[in-house]
Amino acid sequence: MKSIYDVVIRPIITEQSMEQGDIKKYAFEVAPDATKIDIKKAVEGIFGVKVEKVTTINYDGKVKRMGRYPEGSRKSWKKAVVKLTKDSKTIEFFEGMA
Repeated sequence: MKSIYDVVIRPIITEQSMEQGDIKKYAFEVAPDATKIDIKKAVEGIFGVKVEKVTTINYDGKVKRMGRYPEGSRKSWKKAVVKLTKDSKTIEFFEGMA
């Protein structure tokens, strides 16, 4: 059994994700095998908030080259956008970023 800290890897801090903080939507990079239920429980457990909805997106790693022959790829990862309920408090981690 994974702990809740293994499910949420890091928050995603971009201009778009900061604008969505006003409507209580927050973006996180999560474990590739995490389900929406796992993500909901992890965010509620770590930040002490109520989650209304979770949407997930899988990103495939891009193929990149360094020079002529050594071809490699970036890692594949999973993004989750979490929407909080209206009566829930905000996540303080994102407060001073905007």
